[in-house]
Amino acid sequence: MTITTDAVDTAAVPGDEKAKRPRTKATQAGVDPALVSQLVTQAREQGLQLSGEGGLLQQLTNIVLESALDGEITDHLGYDKHDTAGVNSGNSRNGSRSKTVLTDVGPVRIDVPRDRAGSFEPAIVKKRQRRLSGVEDLVLSLSAKGLTTGEISAHLAEVYGAEVSRQTISTITDKVMDGMTEWQNRPLDPVYPVVFLDAINVKIRDGKVANRPIYVALAVTADGTRDILGLWAGDGGEGAKFWLQICTELNNRGVDDVLMAVCDGLTGLPDAIGQVWPRTVVQTCVVHLLRNSFRYAARQHWDAIAKALKPVYTAPTEAAATERFLEFAEAWGSRYPAIVKLWENAWAEFVPFLAFDAEIRRIICSTNAIESVNARIRRAVRARGHFPNEQAALKCVYLAVMSLDPTGQGRKRWAIRWKSALNAFDMTFDGRLSAGRK
Repeated sequence: MTITTDAVDTAAVPGDEKAKRPRTKATQAGVDPALVSQLVTQAREQGLQLSGEGGLLQQLTNIVLESALDGEITDHLGYDKHDTAGVNSGNSRNGSRSKTVLTDVGPVRIDVPRDRAGSFEPAIVKKRQRRLSGVEDLVLSLSAKGLTTGEISAHLAEVYGAEVSRQTISTITDKVMDGMTEWQNRPLDPVYPVVFLDAINVKIRDGKVANRPIYVALAVTADGTRDILGLWAGDGGEGAKFWLQICTELNNRGVDDVLMAVCDGLTGLPDAIGQVWPRTVVQTCVVHLLRNSFRYAARQHWDAIAKALKPVYTAPTEAAATERFLEFAEAWGSRYPAIVKLWENAWAEFVPFLAFDAEIRRIICSTNAIESVNARIRRAVRARGHFPNEQAALKCVYLAVMSLDPTGQGRKRWAIRWKSALNAFDMTFDGRLSAGRK
């Protein structure tokens, strides 16, 4: 079975019954359900598949695209096909040229009309365009999930029957770098109640494969929504020094004040933050403290150590936390003195959240908010193994970040979760949050 434009026009003739049917979403959108039903029934009767190569969807896509192109050249020339108004008009139709475009339903061969003056510039399928936008979106989505160019090429060939080279896929994903540059330099809000700072390691092949950090700054806005402020590829050197550069860049992009910065306890990081935002309270992530503690302990003692440390970070006051920590040090200090020293060194940045109520503590005492983002990034990075260069790594991470929360439901949950906490922040920090909103 081959669907032609004549067949479509014949099938589109309405019967008397059509006027009696209630309007559906399809008819409201300009699509006649009776026509669709007739085409599907006709295809099934003749053994034509709905999808796949040569299927109904491909043939309909061909008809729609060619009809749209005919409409475009008619608008361009100013007269219909075979109209005598085109005689001696100075420009006229000049046949067509065939090309294959990759669409969501597979490769579709179409005839693109031409004019004698060569001035016709089609819009729906531009000159030299071989892919419709939906295909590019699909490639970017698959890349964001960590698939390599070879895996994406194989997927398109298997599912859509389309041969798309690795180079073409790489070209599509490279386009996002322009958007990333603009995103990375966009202006930011003047004040953020909380900024979470963290880093993940990726493997980059630079002569030899080595771990390199990708730094992530995630903020909660004054409206309670999540905003990733930027991504930076580190050189593997001193992290605190690099964080100073990042904080300075954020300040130059408009961030004048940060009420609290939650980080992983890197030596020198509080000083780096203080140089840019002197009034910022730096909070060490409790989860990182616990993880680092377990590194010094035997596996069979992890549960006991976690149970002994829980009264420390759940204490109602700083004084109570100090008492619980002394009890922990007395019980475990002789066996694991390194854990005691770890907590002593981080104590000044560990205790700030104890001044807040329990609801705010759950939000600011750890980097769990950014860990969910990092989990998505790690999933994409792990699927790729290692990267040939820094730009390839950043591109993968950026695509993963941009694919977060496609439905917007996460944004709504964040706003609900932070509503009461933001009111407490504004009171605790003497109206600095309200002042930044003006």
